[in-house]
Amino acid sequence: MQKVLILGAGMVVKPIVTYLLKKDFMVTVATRTRKKADDIIDGHPNGHSVAWTVDKIQELEKMIQEHDLTVSLLPWVHHVMVAKKCIANKKNMVTTSYVKSDMKALHQKSIDAGIIILNELGLDPGIDHMGAMRIIDYVHNKNGKIEEFYSVTGALPAPEVADNPFKYKFSWSPKGVVMAGNNDGKYLRHGKIVEIPTEDLFKNPLSVNFPKVGNLEIYPNRDSLPYIDLYGIPETRTMMRGTFRYKGWCESLDAMKALKLITSDTYDFTGKTYAEMVSMLMGDGNPQNIKEKTASFLKIPIDSHPMKALEWLGLFDSTPMNRQKDTPFEITSDLMINKMELGCDERDMVAMQHVFLASYPDGSKEVIKSSMLDFGTPNTDTAVARTVALPAAVGVEMILSGKIKEKGVHIPVIPNIYNPILDQLEEMDIKMLEEYGLPESENIK
Repeated sequence: MQKVLILGAGMVVKPIVTYLLKKDFMVTVATRTRKKADDIIDGHPNGHSVAWTVDKIQELEKMIQEHDLTVSLLPWVHHVMVAKKCIANKKNMVTTSYVKSDMKALHQKSIDAGIIILNELGLDPGIDHMGAMRIIDYVHNKNGKIEEFYSVTGALPAPEVADNPFKYKFSWSPKGVVMAGNNDGKYLRHGKIVEIPTEDLFKNPLSVNFPKVGNLEIYPNRDSLPYIDLYGIPETRTMMRGTFRYKGWCESLDAMKALKLITSDTYDFTGKTYAEMVSMLMGDGNPQNIKEKTASFLKIPIDSHPMKALEWLGLFDSTPMNRQKDTPFEITSDLMINKMELGCDERDMVAMQHVFLASYPDGSKEVIKSSMLDFGTPNTDTAVARTVALPAAVGVEMILSGKIKEKGVHIPVIPNIYNPILDQLEEMDIKMLEEYGLPESENIK
């Protein structure tokens, strides 16, 4: 029986453990809190838990030696340390995280060790790469060109539970979701590089009508330019990666950013109320008439949607914060998490869409759309957990069964990797629905 070591027992681990156990692998889950691992394994005879922390290097090496493949679901900063141990012991490895330069530097050593280190095998990154490359290779195989490409993903509450002013609930990494609001944006559109400073990230979002969901807004997702080379589309005049949100999020986060509510600057908030914090960040210090002052500061009507969102969150309240030296980001994100966590009996949703404009030698053009919509199951698995963990699970199975033969440091952008994984995911209803031959009017405006 082949053995898989999984490092970490966070919010997305359960589906990969369940999948591999059902496929008759021996699975060891090593994590700081052993009870989490035990809850995930749920008494399965082929599952084992280990109490382990990243500082226990010798224990890690022994575990890697005793298993056929290691899946690192630790924070990304630990992946290279794990990868070096896998190389030393000639054991394959899978992660769902972005490849950093120090991981890329291990490519030849991985080849020499006869192993694959397969990264970015989750949702985004992961399914997005695989779904994109299937279309891009289709167009290129017809001697066509990709003239425009939009790739957008959003982890959202299902429409029936998007019932707060932000139209959002956290189903994973809450601090990370809020922190991402401090990113810049950079993309290529219609032949011009567009750079969006962080203060403008949520201004002027694009909009699409997503099947079975309705209108969703799009804001830029970091730097899209490297994906031109990554996807092998130097001919494209548009390359934009974005994030989906319901209407309400972008305008509310834009107001919060203007108020410095998600900055990581440290202030002394000893004895302050939430209203006093907002007043202090506006340079006023007096919480009297806080709503009127805030609306004036933001230059928006007092009954506008962002004002309603700020009030709903409790930022105008005279409630003591019970903080001392702290950052607005920590305080605001804690407020959001307390009021916006996805309930156990509520569904989350993952929406992904690729939109291409392709042209061909005969002068014809078509818009191609590739869309995925996945819902979580209350009290079981979230859509985020499924769509992050199951691609990795399938990748593990494919590597150990010999269906993926590549060696070195890879991401799933080559047919020998993405085709079998996408095919297997479709059997679990994780599927990119592809539409070809659409008119140019169907492109993102």
